Amino acid sequence: MDDLYDEFGNFIGEAEESEDDSQHGIDASAYVYDQEYPEEEEAPEVTGQELMEIDEDGPSNAVILHEDKQYYPTAQQVYGEDVETMVQEEDAQPLTQPIIAPVEVKKFLLEEADLPPVHFDRPFMADLMNFPDQVRNVAFAGHLHHGKTALMDMLVLETHDIADRLENRVGKARDEQLRYTDTSIMERDRGLSIKAAPMSLVLQNTKGKSHLLNIIDTPGHVNFVDEVAASLRLVDGVVLVVDVVEGVQVNTEQIIKYAVLEGLPLVLVVNKLDRLILELKLPPTDAYFKLKHVIEEVNTAIENALPGQGETRRLSPEKGNVLFACSGMQWCFTLQSFARMYADTYPGVSATEFARRLWGDVFFNPTKRSFTRKGVEERSKRSFVNFILEPIYKLYSHTISESPEDLKETLATLNIHLKPSQYKADAKVLLNLVCAQFFGPANGFVDMVVEHIPSPVEGAQKKLQQYYTGPLDTKVAESMAKCDQDGPLVVQISKLFNTSDASGFNAFGRVLSGTAKPGQQVRVLGEGYSVHDEEDMAIATISDVWIAETRYNIPTDGIPAGNWCLLGGVDNSIVKSSTLVPLKLEDDEEAYIFKPIKQLTESVFKVAVEPINPSELPKMLDGLRKINKSYPLITTKVEESGEHVILGTGELYMDCVLYDLRRLYAEMEIKVSDPVTRFCETVVETSAIKCYALSPNKKVKITMVAEPLDSGIAEDIESGKVSIRDPVRKTGKFFEENYGWDLLASRSIWAFGPDDIGPNILQDDTLPSEVDKKLLATVRDTIRQGFSWGTREGPLCEEPIRNTKFKITDATLAASPIFRGGGQIIPTSRRAVYSSFLMASPRLMEPVYSVAMTGPADSVSALYTVLARRRGHVLSDGPIAGTPLYRCQGLIPVIDSFGFETDLRIHTQGQAAVSLVFERWSIVPGDPLDREVTLRPLEPASVQGTARDFVLKTRRRKGLSEDVSVAKFLEPELFSSLKESGLLDG
Repeated sequence: MDDLYDEFGNFIGEAEESEDDSQHGIDASAYVYDQEYPEEEEAPEVTGQELMEIDEDGPSNAVILHEDKQYYPTAQQVYGEDVETMVQEEDAQPLTQPIIAPVEVKKFLLEEADLPPVHFDRPFMADLMNFPDQVRNVAFAGHLHHGKTALMDMLVLETHDIADRLENRVGKARDEQLRYTDTSIMERDRGLSIKAAPMSLVLQNTKGKSHLLNIIDTPGHVNFVDEVAASLRLVDGVVLVVDVVEGVQVNTEQIIKYAVLEGLPLVLVVNKLDRLILELKLPPTDAYFKLKHVIEEVNTAIENALPGQGETRRLSPEKGNVLFACSGMQWCFTLQSFARMYADTYPGVSATEFARRLWGDVFFNPTKRSFTRKGVEERSKRSFVNFILEPIYKLYSHTISESPEDLKETLATLNIHLKPSQYKADAKVLLNLVCAQFFGPANGFVDMVVEHIPSPVEGAQKKLQQYYTGPLDTKVAESMAKCDQDGPLVVQISKLFNTSDASGFNAFGRVLSGTAKPGQQVRVLGEGYSVHDEEDMAIATISDVWIAETRYNIPTDGIPAGNWCLLGGVDNSIVKSSTLVPLKLEDDEEAYIFKPIKQLTESVFKVAVEPINPSELPKMLDGLRKINKSYPLITTKVEESGEHVILGTGELYMDCVLYDLRRLYAEMEIKVSDPVTRFCETVVETSAIKCYALSPNKKVKITMVAEPLDSGIAEDIESGKVSIRDPVRKTGKFFEENYGWDLLASRSIWAFGPDDIGPNILQDDTLPSEVDKKLLATVRDTIRQGFSWGTREGPLCEEPIRNTKFKITDATLAASPIFRGGGQIIPTSRRAVYSSFLMASPRLMEPVYSVAMTGPADSVSALYTVLARRRGHVLSDGPIAGTPLYRCQGLIPVIDSFGFETDLRIHTQGQAAVSLVFERWSIVPGDPLDREVTLRPLEPASVQGTARDFVLKTRRRKGLSEDVSVAKFLEPELFSSLKESGLLDG
């Protein structure tokens, strides 16, 4: 025992192993920190002493500091090199947040898990793309709920092997239609299309020849017409879908007008024919007149859009450009395809000759079995009624009313055979099955499209003349005109589609020349690009090329000219639309863009947004950038007050935009202001005096007069009928012929403003005897800049000026160029614009919506009541022929329209369907500068005080000073002389 202790009594023997030394049965010293051993070798025992040693060769007496000692292994040593480890401060993470967050899979679109089976060969479809004459690019367009998406479903079911999915549905899901092109979750929930959806399908005509149809299904709601405009830029023709009961509605009219003015051929689909039979229960003869009436409505709208040319563009069944359809029951026919059904049954019948006699005042006499122009016999009927409508009516009535045994016999005579279980099915399902066998596939539709809509080769020249900004005699233009797939690559991008997780965008466009292949480097030319200003240009590499099929995309190694393509990797610099060209063109030719897309309407609905958590502002700004890409007509900007403003077309549009901002693109909570609207400023008289402004150095003096423009000029400038970029003679001739301006005045127009397409004119009205014209020409650009700045933000409440002509009547300029630079001229020009504007009886303008309501007769009085409360009024009302419905037209100011639709729905128990479309700008009653108007808080302003009320509230919202004073812009001596003469009251 003695050898275990030294002379001082300290224990020097080996310590017994205690349970405290090891945790969970593992020796604390078993961790090896700095050495690695192969798995088969056993690590030697390491003592605490050895750990403290820093010299590997032998023992060391070096002192190890406390902080250098390693008592425990690091997390990296325990878990390995490939595991991310973090050391965080205490309480750095909130309790609401999990330590290890679950992996989130974001998915905002319905997608196919794999490429669905189709009834055609996909390589065959890719091969068809190489033959542009076999390709047709069309858009389905029309009013809301007229059956565009259902028509698309009909074609999808014909080409895709997905019928088994529908058979497995029960209850509500079974009643719902397929709606294959409504991929967004929001579209499914709301029951309407929000985004345009492209699909490429191989379909056969009646002769069995295959054609590639690139179809884009567009939304029908009036708020989403921007999607329609973006889609129509890529197509060669429009398939107009009209509900036979409702007829031509407001959006149908808009689309017809736009398509006619853009020079796009139209074909008509008269849809929902079953409503005449099952819902309205019209006799066949009355049904014929109803169909004729709807077709005439469409022709009237075409004539109104382009007076004098309606006859050449006339739609008529005997021409073959009208299709009768019931997309819900999945059948359609033209006169020609129905005649072919007779020809197949009766071999002696000529289909073409028979089809010519199936429409109009052609009667069939059953006793003589002949056709006549007049119904001579008692039993004679119109041939359309006798040969088409009555058989369809009989088919429906037998199918719905007969017992399964009798029906089996009846259908057998028509060579229609169903399974025994199918005879006991629901009436709607049974009708569907019977019609599918009776009418067969949609060959009539393919015939109509192929015959009446040009192929990409035939339509290319027209597209170039209309939209291409460059010369048409270059090699690039020739390649585009021929749809040459071996030429230089030119792609026109008109739309961006977000990916399924909304993290990025793919660009959708039309290949006009060359072949789009992955890996190509291209120049992305934005809308602001020109040969002289190359700022709006970026270089990108095409990462992927797909054939767009809405719910799935088919990757491909190249898409030739004449077809649509979906491109990945080029979206970064694209905002709305763009043109893609190679890095270098042959013979070093200049690159030119296609014109930006002209929209059908304007964005006048305005809200301000801000993040609830201020630190999330960068996140919101990124979301706003993505919103700007996703919606063609959205405008986002920052006001002087710092507000982030979003401008859209209407309530539903804004609701969808804000939903996308909150959920898809920014994932955050935002605060949204009450909706307001854009205003404009204008004048109603000529300036009372010639207003001059002196430059800061007092060496330049510019005198101007403001006066209102003739009505119609502003609309002509905005629609592009006249452009400041045109030669002076052409612009001069336009004003001379259309508005009676004299030659000198029409040729001395300096600018339209703001931004060259604005509804204001700057005119040089100086005389050579009074002003040195050469000297004036040197400051022309800087005066234009001042005019542009002034008209972009007017003096009343910093809203754009509209419908005003500013005439420069005098200009005194310093001889030395250094005294008439931009810093002297631009603010002077702006002050001259403001002062002359304020001296010409300024007025405020507000946007006005056109109200179109369809509903039963008793909902008309409710519309009168609700409109009267909101400064609106009804223009016309009347019944829709052949239906129990009424249609009303009216006007309502946009600022009073918020909540109008909900209000009317409540008043009519949800029976009325309303569409609000921007109609025009109208002057707000009252003088905005009248200080005698008393405005009491929480009380509506009087009629004559409305303009004053709007101006003051808008100035307050923007953080501007309370009132507008002309003294701020007039020269002091001019102001005092006017005050003395009594021209100014205050």
